[in-house]
Amino acid sequence: MFKHVDALGLPLQRCDSLGRVGPVEEKRTRRGRSSASPSASPCLCLYRYLLCEVRTSDPRSLQLLDDRSVFTALRNAVSRAHGDYGAGVCGLSFAVKYLNARTGVLFLRCRKSHYRLIWSALPFVSSLESRGQRLPCAVDCLHVGGTIRTCQKFLIRYNARQIQRLLPQCRSEEERVEVRRAVMSCSLKELEGEEEEDEEVC
Repeated sequence: MFKHVDALGLPLQRCDSLGRVGPVEEKRTRRGRSSASPSASPCLCLYRYLLCEVRTSDPRSLQLLDDRSVFTALRNAVSRAHGDYGAGVCGLSFAVKYLNARTGVLFLRCRKSHYRLIWSALPFVSSLESRGQRLPCAVDCLHVGGTIRTCQKFLIRYNARQIQRLLPQCRSEEERVEVRRAVMSCSLKELEGEEEEDEEVC
């Protein structure tokens, strides 16, 4: 049987998409000849998660937000900043995975190759429209991580500072309790379940 060898007589090696080295596989053609080609193996899509915060002059107006209004505003901002290419990128696995309407914290998911493009469009978001109302705001990126877990660990430290900022704005004890509950509502188990659903084959 014909073997694929180099000039020194050693078997040819190939490197797949994951950096693993292995021998070149042979495929038989209709005429019986062998041809070297790498095996087609599925690969998992890699994502980046952007931990962001919606900032407004009146924090109580954040309760008007929902996932749909945030996604629409971000998609329009990416389209304005990067044209048709940006609009196409938003159709590739871009999603709002989590939104806390009390604190304005949200998780964005996008493919690893496009996260800088999404990140660069955040300053173009000047307002959000929800429930027939227009909410002037700004969207800041707090952290970028390869998994939801790393973003959530950063959020725990960030929430400790947020509580000190939000509690003085509360007018009653009930509102303080609600703020504490909302700030600490981002649990690992809930978001890890979301991350498991994100695994897909390209």
